[in-house]
Amino acid sequence: MMLKHLLSTSALLLSSLALGQAVKGADVAVTSGGRAYQSYLAAPASATPKPAVILLHSFNGLEQGYKDLVDEMAAAGYVTLALGWQTFEREPSDATVKTLVEDGLKFLGARGDVNMNAVGLTGFCAGGRYTMLLQPQLKQFKAGVAWYGFPDQGGTAAKPQAPTALIGDLSTPMLIIHGTRDVPSPVAGIYAYAQKLDAASKTFKLSVYQGEPHGFLLSSGRLTDTPASRDARRDMLAYFREWLK
Repeated sequence: MMLKHLLSTSALLLSSLALGQAVKGADVAVTSGGRAYQSYLAAPASATPKPAVILLHSFNGLEQGYKDLVDEMAAAGYVTLALGWQTFEREPSDATVKTLVEDGLKFLGARGDVNMNAVGLTGFCAGGRYTMLLQPQLKQFKAGVAWYGFPDQGGTAAKPQAPTALIGDLSTPMLIIHGTRDVPSPVAGIYAYAQKLDAASKTFKLSVYQGEPHGFLLSSGRLTDTPASRDARRDMLAYFREWLK
């Protein structure tokens, strides 16, 4: 586990570390369960097969900040698909989201520029929980990055399992990003989750940002330009670069 105490630094543009040029994505529809989910996709210009990432937004929806992040990830070399999992329901069942993610994988698989042997999953808030929940179940994902997720949330009809119940099924590496002042998902629960991952000899990394609240990546729907936000985004890209090959 790693605790990061961040000091003030001069503003750095994440795009300066990108492997490619600026990329602008577009709205797309991903069909799942006979319905078209309004999503967002960005891809590097090269047609050669490259790694890909599915992104699951927070409970506040597919905000502009996530689309901007998708563009950044595409500029860094990843075909990135943000699935609009709240298109039809604010709080769909886990089964509905799992099916949508599976259909998102099929959507990516139909593209000629995706290396399906190098696909990752990332999510934020509720999407962070889905990352923790679905990465152990869907073996197509070679790595995952869970931002301020909820490892112990579950036990209802719509959400029958908590991610902690599936630790034994996790077979690929996971990066967990969290803030020490997260109120909805207290960091103590994340430390406990990490201890369980460690006890099960799972491959993971824990990056904890001192003083950061829940959802620190975005503010008013936009990407924040803070040391924690910039560092966490670099951390995610470096993690995917290491494991999606």
